[in-house]
Amino acid sequence: MASALTTIAPDIGRQPAGSIPAHGGFEFAPGIPGNAWPAIPDANTARIAAVLQQLERSQWWPRERIEAMQLRQLALAAGHAIRHVPAYRERLSPIAERIASTPSAQDWDRVPLLTRAQIQASTDRLRAASMPESHLPIGQMKTSGSTGIPLLVLTTAVTRLLWDAFAMREHLWHRRDFRAKLGVIRFLRDKEQRGPSGFRADSWGAPARRLLATGPLCALHIENDVRVQLDWLDRERPDILLTYPSNAVELARQAARDGRELPPLRELRLFSEVVDQATRAFLREAFGAVVTDTYSANEIGYVALQCAEHGRYHVQAENVRVEVLDDEGLPCEPGQTGRVVLSTLHNLAMPLLRYENGDHAEVGEPCPCGRGLPVLARILGRTRNMLTLPDGTRHWPIIGFASFRRVAPVIQHQVVQHSLDDIEVRLVVERPITPDEQAQLAERVHRTLGHPFRLRFSYVDAIERSPIGKYEEFKSLIA
Repeated sequence: MASALTTIAPDIGRQPAGSIPAHGGFEFAPGIPGNAWPAIPDANTARIAAVLQQLERSQWWPRERIEAMQLRQLALAAGHAIRHVPAYRERLSPIAERIASTPSAQDWDRVPLLTRAQIQASTDRLRAASMPESHLPIGQMKTSGSTGIPLLVLTTAVTRLLWDAFAMREHLWHRRDFRAKLGVIRFLRDKEQRGPSGFRADSWGAPARRLLATGPLCALHIENDVRVQLDWLDRERPDILLTYPSNAVELARQAARDGRELPPLRELRLFSEVVDQATRAFLREAFGAVVTDTYSANEIGYVALQCAEHGRYHVQAENVRVEVLDDEGLPCEPGQTGRVVLSTLHNLAMPLLRYENGDHAEVGEPCPCGRGLPVLARILGRTRNMLTLPDGTRHWPIIGFASFRRVAPVIQHQVVQHSLDDIEVRLVVERPITPDEQAQLAERVHRTLGHPFRLRFSYVDAIERSPIGKYEEFKSLIA
């Protein structure tokens, strides 16, 4: 089978180093030396540059051309899935001939929706038995379980390449000065980097450092107390800060309570959570900085990027098809809110076709910027609550579903803080768990939360969701 990138980047997996022109016509931030790509040092960097050049062109295509490209690409992905992925061979057999040729939007509407629970229950059957060589090697990624149902998904050389390319597209859209100091407060996997001093690096890291010389990076683990984070910001004084919206709000509120000034920023970059207009306005005033946001998912990659000129979210249609459906399963019109359904265009190792990820979004009108990419006006979803310790300190807890599953057959979980010393652990389980398993779960919750709270376990049939269908891993009921 030919590379699944045939409608965007023919044979990108086999592009030799040095075969890509050095500049794709992008507008770089003012003052970037040379205003052009540096020499391309290796094949991977050349591939990122090649995809970026194609993305520069495709973003201006008319909506109809983008739609046609997506349907051609979906035919390739669906045909591969029918031949090589057991779960899709069964799911798509009644409509296989239609969707594997040249499907219409109406044909694609007949593909059954795929839920997170179905992916979790059928992970092995969703793996492709055969892959094009240009998409190898295969890797894997675990989602956080922030929806209550974590997933293990496969990645390929192509999906990792596209992740890097869309990350660079986001930098370029916002015309960032790559010489700036980038600060990050988020979950850090390396336990040695989680202390109150954080860690430093001499560049922003991949993919930016592959293409351009960048300024330094400083990073701090999200579970540090908010006052520790403020002290760190005072010491490091980054130009750009990347963190979660709920954490940025708590930083601003704590600074106000303590009567201290937030260090100046050029830009506050937000990710992973919903950002409503009220929160955006509050953060813009508190930090005195431009506030930007992205919509992504580990199992998909970048779903939508914020328009620098008009603030709307442009679907990254070269990599994912986004449908927003009402309660009847019909496409929403601009101004309407519905369920988000995603289809990956290029992940042949583990295709996700019409995947309902649990998010809701509002469809937007075409953007005045002129890009033909589909528009989301708002993304609606969960926000994490802050844990409050008995001494009044607060931090953003990461509960860790995988840790639960190693102890007991937990399907879903939710931790609820009712008071300063009252924590409820709500569990959906495959079978009744033993007293020893519950004791081990309690020990893991205590270790994660950083305090020996009084715990009470509740066993329920399902975890309740918000009015818009969202799930919160941790909830605080403390005012």
